[in-house]
Amino acid sequence: MTYILAIDQGTTSSRGILFDQNLSVVATAQEEFTQHFPNSGWVEHDPSDLWATTAGTCRAVIEKAGIDTADIVSIGITNQRETTLVWDKETGEPIYNAIVWQDRRTSEMCQALKADGHEPMITQKTGLLLDPYFSGTKLKWLLDTVDGARDKARDGKLIFGTVDSFLIWKLTGGAKHVTDATNAARTMLYNIRSGEWDADICELFDIPMEMLPEVKDCADDFGTTRSDLFGREIPIMGVAGDQQAATIGQACFEPGMLKSTYGTGCFALLNTGDTLVESKNRLLGTIAYQFDGKPTYALEGSIFIAGAVVQWLRDGLQIIREASETQPLAENADPMQTLYLVPAFTGLGAPYWDAECRGAIYGLTRNSGPKEFAKAALQSVGYQTRDLLDAMRSDWQGATGEGVLRVDGGMSASDWSMQFLSDIIGAPVDRPKVLETTALGVAWLAGMKAGVLPQMDAFAKDWALDTRFEPQLEQGDRDTLYSGWKDAVRRTLTQP
Repeated sequence: MTYILAIDQGTTSSRGILFDQNLSVVATAQEEFTQHFPNSGWVEHDPSDLWATTAGTCRAVIEKAGIDTADIVSIGITNQRETTLVWDKETGEPIYNAIVWQDRRTSEMCQALKADGHEPMITQKTGLLLDPYFSGTKLKWLLDTVDGARDKARDGKLIFGTVDSFLIWKLTGGAKHVTDATNAARTMLYNIRSGEWDADICELFDIPMEMLPEVKDCADDFGTTRSDLFGREIPIMGVAGDQQAATIGQACFEPGMLKSTYGTGCFALLNTGDTLVESKNRLLGTIAYQFDGKPTYALEGSIFIAGAVVQWLRDGLQIIREASETQPLAENADPMQTLYLVPAFTGLGAPYWDAECRGAIYGLTRNSGPKEFAKAALQSVGYQTRDLLDAMRSDWQGATGEGVLRVDGGMSASDWSMQFLSDIIGAPVDRPKVLETTALGVAWLAGMKAGVLPQMDAFAKDWALDTRFEPQLEQGDRDTLYSGWKDAVRRTLTQP
């Protein structure tokens, strides 16, 4: 038996998942790490935590499975996207904490760049909007703010990377400074039309292009691990940002296929094939995956707060102890109350892109309590998904209203949440048997590149349905509920 090791470095934890040659999960290991919030709207990670938990969970999962590392044919890496690191080229020491994708510290910078008329050029080249979410302004902030950073960068002493690049640098002992096309596409520095780092944008942000990693296909040679890490050198052969990895794991290989992942945030990707759709609804154009130098494009809608709203119920309001408690609470909520929770804790993502608005809840009565809060929290994820899908249908005729939505991520395990999702979008929701779709996606990339797993068509045929949720809500009730949500959002936006 041969094995593939998938590294899933996420926003709140790192995981190692070991797959066998049948793509069955053999063992998993997970370790959470500390979130740092030095100022309002700022979110950081200690880079040493990212590396220590990654290396630790890889060792732990190998030990748990009781296998010989000689039987691991390759490694696949998937990662939280847009999170930005800069480190010394010689020592490997980061110059500052990792600035997380959720971080909003560059909001004013983005507003100034928009006011100067730069957004159309950036959107045309990168498919992205001028928003603090992406890596470009985070990198500019680091070079502008950290003492001596810009001079060292100009002297070729500093390099930049998203989390995948940083981990590969560490895994290979500094031998490889690389990324894949899906991660590059999220930096706001990469021209997804021409497939190269964009000199005009780098000049605008005053970013030396020598800092940037080499961009590769999703299934490619990313180097080999140091022999002292796992007892032998292991090739790294698959890399994709987490949402693209889930798209691959869900086998959304045909134009018009759609998936939505419910983790800390929620991310819906619609495969648009070789067409880069220019959104009229402030959705993102991005790269879904890239093979043999040819990108497949996608429309993406990003929701910043999905599973994180359940964490807020647990850690902020302290009305639950475990995430699993939300479903029975929601099921027993007062049916006569309709609460709308707009979870704009760090602003609102697509299709609103309002970085300054903050969360709000509407419809409270004296009888509102934990049950109603739990119901409103879970429903907020369905409403936000409807926002994205309506925008996608408006942007591209290939996104039909009857299209099936494939779901994955932690919240997809909740039957109540998925039924409400189907009800509010008015379309079937398919939950696969394998919920580890993100790790599955990069495991397949790495195994396919290593020659031990099948090509795309055969992999897609193996996708297996666990549960299909069909809409049960009447059209009139669906429209009434959604109209109330749109009104709540309008009241929450800084510029309704």
